[in-house]
Amino acid sequence: MQLRRQALGAVLLTLGLFTLALLLAVMAIGSVGGAAARAAVPVQEAVQAAASSESGGVPGVPARPSGVRPCPVPLAPVGNGAGNATDTGYASICWNASSDDTGVVGYDIYRLDVGGFVHAATTTSTVGGFSGELGRLYTMYVVAKDAAGNVSPPSSLITVAAVLGMSPTSTPTPPPGDRIPPSQPTGLRDGCLMDFEGVAFCWQRSTDNVAVTAYDVYRETATGFMKVGTVEGADYTSFLEHDGLVIGQRYTYIVVARDAAGNVSVPSEPLSALAREGLPSPSPSPTIDPTCVVSYRAATWGSKLNAEVTVRNAGATAIDGWKVTVRYPAWSSVRLVSGWSADWTQGGTEISGVNKRWNEVLHAGSATQIGFTASYSGSVPAPITFLLNGRICATS
Repeated sequence: MQLRRQALGAVLLTLGLFTLALLLAVMAIGSVGGAAARAAVPVQEAVQAAASSESGGVPGVPARPSGVRPCPVPLAPVGNGAGNATDTGYASICWNASSDDTGVVGYDIYRLDVGGFVHAATTTSTVGGFSGELGRLYTMYVVAKDAAGNVSPPSSLITVAAVLGMSPTSTPTPPPGDRIPPSQPTGLRDGCLMDFEGVAFCWQRSTDNVAVTAYDVYRETATGFMKVGTVEGADYTSFLEHDGLVIGQRYTYIVVARDAAGNVSVPSEPLSALAREGLPSPSPSPTIDPTCVVSYRAATWGSKLNAEVTVRNAGATAIDGWKVTVRYPAWSSVRLVSGWSADWTQGGTEISGVNKRWNEVLHAGSATQIGFTASYSGSVPAPITFLLNGRICATS
């Protein structure tokens, strides 16, 4: 009887321990599950934030198409039935599918023409294009759209040639005359005109087999590229814009050169330009000191220049100790390499030389010749001002 009671007690103790272990396991599982559920929330928020960034931060707008690339078209028989090759090709691109909270329903392709970007094609797939003159280059971008009519930001620009492949939708005859486009505008730089309120930028001149007649400037908007101005002529290569811009905000621009025949260049690389407050109204022009006369001569080779500066004391008294400053434009890329007959330094776009011991005194009516070597890129920079001990000198 005693043995039965002991056995029964052992069984009850075992059941109690098993039940306790089971309860602890259930609590642990619940704790892990709750932590996992809580951890999933930031992940979802991160995905939503990423999607919002790709769509320009506007909820409900499709994501910007990415991965834009040339897309070879299937080869197809060519010819016009008389044994002559067709003059029509097909410009085709591919891209990665965009995402949207309700679903993308299609894509629009825009092509750069002489008058700006025009709608060229619509597709529901991630490949598209249009017919064009065989071998000619075409610049385009693509946007995604959803059923509610929301349009994505534009893809990056891409330039492809019209090649043989898909059956063309038309067979235009190439117009006679000049068919060679100007070269791509290069060297876009922001802030080259610091005193202007708004956006101001410059670029290097394009070339053409006949002549460049104008530059068209486009600004990226929420859904495409809008022409915001035209700079007539080939030599004036700067652009200013103010109306509608927010000071302190950056805007993306491209520049396209064109000629009299309506040929358009490949667009420049995009430039992010800052809308600035500009400088205060200019004070009266500084007075030029007639007792200081400077002549400047520069010889160039490759990407370097040798500058020879002659400073003459046209006053009636000697100058005991001097500092000559050569001031270049704000956009200049000139960089001091070495110098002679003075101790040379550079601050920004100003290159300054301080006298040596042996040429410290500049007697009345006498002159001293000094110089330096500098590197540069783009066009050869020309000084805008010469100073002697802080006074603006006359030039000869």
